[in-house]
Amino acid sequence: MHESSFLARIRVEVLAGLTVSLALVPEAVAFAFVAGVDPLVGLYAAFIVGLITSLTGGRPGMISGATGALAVVMVSLVKDHGIEFLFITVVLMGIIQIAVGLLRQGKLIRMVPYPVMLGFVNGLAIVIFLAQLESFKFEGPNGHEQWLPTGELAVMLGLIGVTMGVIYLLPRFTKRFPAALAGILVVSAIVIFGGINTTSVGDLSSISGGLPSFGVPDVPLTFETLRIILPFAFILAGIGLIESLLTSSLIDGLTETKGQNNRECVSQGAANIVTGFFGGMGGCAMIGQSMINIKSGARWRLSGIVAAVLLLIYILSASSLIERIPIAALVGVMFVVVIGTFSWSSLRIIKKVPVSDAFIMILVSAVTVATDLAIAVVVGVIVSALVFAWNTARSIYVEESSESTPDRRVYTLHGQLFFASVTAFKDLFHPPHDPAEVVIDFRHSRVWDHSGIEAIVGLAQRYARAGKKLHLLHLSEDCQRILNNASAIVDSDPELDPSYRVTVSGLGASSEGH
Repeated sequence: MHESSFLARIRVEVLAGLTVSLALVPEAVAFAFVAGVDPLVGLYAAFIVGLITSLTGGRPGMISGATGALAVVMVSLVKDHGIEFLFITVVLMGIIQIAVGLLRQGKLIRMVPYPVMLGFVNGLAIVIFLAQLESFKFEGPNGHEQWLPTGELAVMLGLIGVTMGVIYLLPRFTKRFPAALAGILVVSAIVIFGGINTTSVGDLSSISGGLPSFGVPDVPLTFETLRIILPFAFILAGIGLIESLLTSSLIDGLTETKGQNNRECVSQGAANIVTGFFGGMGGCAMIGQSMINIKSGARWRLSGIVAAVLLLIYILSASSLIERIPIAALVGVMFVVVIGTFSWSSLRIIKKVPVSDAFIMILVSAVTVATDLAIAVVVGVIVSALVFAWNTARSIYVEESSESTPDRRVYTLHGQLFFASVTAFKDLFHPPHDPAEVVIDFRHSRVWDHSGIEAIVGLAQRYARAGKKLHLLHLSEDCQRILNNASAIVDSDPELDPSYRVTVSGLGASSEGH
């Protein structure tokens, strides 16, 4: 890389990090309020998690910090047991995430189908949008939230419009300066020098503080403590990894590069262990800030490191400046993120894809908005698996081979034999109407589970009761052994029999298929 190109890349990374750092502040403060902890607990988490994952993570360019998905889970823990229990839970959460990475289970994200990914992206865009609406409200005298008065609301919307206008128009003139940062700076200048009265970051809370200090969470190290924190730790670890790995996959697609999922799991876990010992609320990947970073041109680890370091500088010495940034500027940036994150193409193709895929997309989006990302993804994967099982089960059929004779009928089975297709498999054969000798060729079929094995055993017994002789060809060695034990008749051909194996409970068979 030429020196000029290298310096240009450094400039892009630093400016992207500056933009992200400004967007991190209100998010960290807001999520700390959601969890019921001091704003500095959220800011420390954003700094520590962001720094460690940027240095060691498997997805350069991805931004991590305190998130709303984790905060909503922490509410009852903090309320019922106190903040020290939160810190030790975050440590245990990190240990679980490291274990997932070391066991190389980050690859499980491949099990998320594309319709679920689209639903996740669209649902998350809606969640980010709805979260910004809180900036248009204030707490009324009766303690209930109310919309801002018409005048203040108009000013807020006007400033948001200016921010979005700058972000969309600046790239037409130059791409050397991040448009999101330019939008924040322009609107901040308008508000400060124009004396406009509008909500600023400082109105949320002061972000001034000192360096995070090390401390072992003050909780009794007993089985009772473990009983309390373990369920929360598993839930938080799961949500954190799902959100991080899905965000990583999204960035993979945008940058046409490939992240390292297992390394990211370990990095997220290490970051949460450290933040738990330094008074942070834990965190994971932040899709909004990650999109800001990527759209600003960042591709290296440097941008995330810069964002984290600047966040600490804001806490230590620049809080008075950051607190003057109008919330409208940051809301405008996030609205642009929402527009860029939402998969608008999914609206065009929704009538062209299978009904089941369209339903899954809508379902995952709705569940993401109504509950949280982890539940939505799990629901989407389960529904997708059920749809796949249903469709696959309907695809099993037999053909009568040309080798059949009046005294010997040869069937060739096609399709997958497993729990969902067992009933259809049984209905394919009618022992009383078949000749004295029947052959079933499994050359074009696969037996995947114990239900399939039992279906074959049951069919063999039906033919035996009818006084017919049954031959089963091209089954795996495992199937042959089990069926022989069940007194079924199995014919094998060592040269033609496949080497795949079937899962059989209690018999130690492999579950690999070839």
